[in-house]
Amino acid sequence: MKKLNWFKQISNNGKLERRLSLGEYKRAVSWSKYLVSSGGEIKAKGEEEEEEEEEEEEGLEWSADMSQLFIGNKFATGRHSRVYRGVYKQKDVAIKLVSQPEEDGDLASMLERQFTSEVVLLFRLQHPNIITLIAACKKPPVFCIITEYLSGGSLRAYLHQQEPYSVPPNLVLKLALDIAWGMQYLHSQGILHRDLKSENLLLDEDMSVKVADFGISCLESQCGSAKGFTGTYRWMAPEMIKEKKHTKKIDVYSFAIVLWELITALTPFDDMTPEQAAFAVCQKNARPPLPESCPRAFGELIRRCWSGNPKKRPGFNEIVRILERYASCVEKDPDFLTSYEPGDGSLLGCLGPRKSKTTTV
Repeated sequence: MKKLNWFKQISNNGKLERRLSLGEYKRAVSWSKYLVSSGGEIKAKGEEEEEEEEEEEEGLEWSADMSQLFIGNKFATGRHSRVYRGVYKQKDVAIKLVSQPEEDGDLASMLERQFTSEVVLLFRLQHPNIITLIAACKKPPVFCIITEYLSGGSLRAYLHQQEPYSVPPNLVLKLALDIAWGMQYLHSQGILHRDLKSENLLLDEDMSVKVADFGISCLESQCGSAKGFTGTYRWMAPEMIKEKKHTKKIDVYSFAIVLWELITALTPFDDMTPEQAAFAVCQKNARPPLPESCPRAFGELIRRCWSGNPKKRPGFNEIVRILERYASCVEKDPDFLTSYEPGDGSLLGCLGPRKSKTTTV
């Protein structure tokens, strides 16, 4: 992975959240003693029940020691989950609680499968641009996933704090490269994310991006069709909306929408409902409008990535190569992105002459 020496953190309207002290968290209540969620109540377990659970979890390296977990404030809410800040073994963490509804057995089973899939996938992933799993706990009706805590919040929240079209092109490039590196690694492991969007991309205090939320991710060999899929329409590839068999190229389409978000700081298809956006994408081949101010280097890549034909979309290996070339050019000329015109030779020029291959006898 190439280090971006040219990038300097650019000030933004919203300050990144400060790190809370351990003392502040110790005033919170330990998870193992008491926690109430929408899906049920967890209280201290009896010794016999604890022994049974320990036997079930024996050998699971990601199994959490709940006596070491302290809950802080809630900072995010999903349809069936809540995310809290907390401390686990004296480290700042994010705690995702998934609640199983008692009245809907099918939904409860689906949420359990998603929880298991997310934990199993995260456990095998290790990359600077992928969220790190710390531990997890499976105690119905509430499941718990503990990950590293990133103080910058979601990319979506950050963009919503910016004025439209105000994110500097060089910062767009830096963020896009982080996402592309993470997705390149994910695909190299044979994993499809299937819900890549700005809300599932997290920022640390240095404005580095990490891909998160693998609840509906899957191994490419096991994904099958998209029937019954519960992704997010505004970021979803047309073949997913049509519930057709899908490949890694669905994540490339979603990446194009995220890149559009970085450039515009807007919500895609914000003048439509999610269902209307899905219809427009599938039936009218609609895409969010690219502004005139969009650097040609990005516009060219976005159009390729959101092609209606998955086979015409580049893979993340190629996307990374393209963005790294742009980064090399920006290192030599900070104004490269605003001046680049496809076909004018500036890309090749800034990279310098190609080195001829030599052979030894």
